[in-house]
Amino acid sequence: MPGSSNDEGAGVAPQNKGSWSTFLKSIASFNGDLSSMTAPPFILGTTSLTEFSAYWTEHPSIFVAPASEPDPAKRALLVLKWFLTTLKSSYSTRSDKFGSEKKPLNPFLGEMFLGKWEDAAGTTQLVSEQVSHHPPVTAYCIWNDKHGVQLQGYNAQKASFSRTIHIKQIGHALFTIAAYNESYLITLPSLHIEGLIYGKPFVELNNCTYITSSSGYVAKIDYSGKGWVSGKKNSFTAVLYPQGKERDILYTIEGQWTESFTIKAGSGSALKKAEPIETYNAKTSKTTPLTVAPIEQQDPMESNRAWQTVAAAIMKSDMDTVHIEKSKIENTQRELRRKEQAEGREWQRRFFKRSSPPDQVFDQLAKAIPGERIEAEKTGGVWRFDESKKEEGAVKAPGLAAPP
Repeated sequence: MPGSSNDEGAGVAPQNKGSWSTFLKSIASFNGDLSSMTAPPFILGTTSLTEFSAYWTEHPSIFVAPASEPDPAKRALLVLKWFLTTLKSSYSTRSDKFGSEKKPLNPFLGEMFLGKWEDAAGTTQLVSEQVSHHPPVTAYCIWNDKHGVQLQGYNAQKASFSRTIHIKQIGHALFTIAAYNESYLITLPSLHIEGLIYGKPFVELNNCTYITSSSGYVAKIDYSGKGWVSGKKNSFTAVLYPQGKERDILYTIEGQWTESFTIKAGSGSALKKAEPIETYNAKTSKTTPLTVAPIEQQDPMESNRAWQTVAAAIMKSDMDTVHIEKSKIENTQRELRRKEQAEGREWQRRFFKRSSPPDQVFDQLAKAIPGERIEAEKTGGVWRFDESKKEEGAVKAPGLAAPP
């Protein structure tokens, strides 16, 4: 990272510099998954990982837009555009809000996060559930019945250290459009944490991800960041092409996923090559707030209710209370696991079912992605939404969750 050693800890308050330096030394020598480490109190966040699923759909009208496009190539472009608009919320929201990235709360098995968005797109529903604790896996489903659009997926995260923190996301998402009986496979980006030495961590995305469609189109997104000499933070280049025709590029999209990006016609398009079609500004695009039930009406397993005392203590920097309240949750979970083991049974998931490979939809769509495969052994299986639980998971009246 650029800068001299004199900048170390520049983003850390003077009273926390010693704790931050100790933490950096500990992760450099740690073997195993870094997510199990205890972070310095001042870097703890108040949001559970189960809540991160909501970042997929903070722009519901963009989420449902592909359902209204009759042309399959343009539909694929709209799915790609929607995915790119999710990146800022997914990977920089907390950095923007607090001045640096925060370590999220580790969810417990069975933890849920339910909500809905209401806007011009109608009602868009969210169900997120922690379906595994070892390994930690979050599954989610987001749907809009008015437009017949649904997203479901699951992911685990594996963190390691090599000069900085690297996080591999394991899992995938499936986007479906009912009107066209169309499915899209979305792979998840790996990432690393920049700014550690300054005590102001932020996310950069690595390498590339893909979106492949059952209609025969492939999108490839290449991520890059600011290097020693050149480049801009959070940069990317995306191309869309017919499957098997990588050089026949229909559309290109370039820019910064935290700032703005421009969609242009490609060499394989009937439009004039490099002709700008649209520019999207991630900074000025308004998000739609998510509605959740009041805490007192939530199920005890819902994130906001389960973590409310911990989150309140973090906001007050009351680390003694944080430790006490976190321990209560962790001890309750250990007791539940001991009881299940003694009775020879497994925790029953509320909204998702476990399946094992092969998965027909995944296998068909993954053919266009080099080396892509399901790593079920790292996620406790393949997790799919139980469609029979849709009504149970829907947030019905304003501010009211469905009954448990």
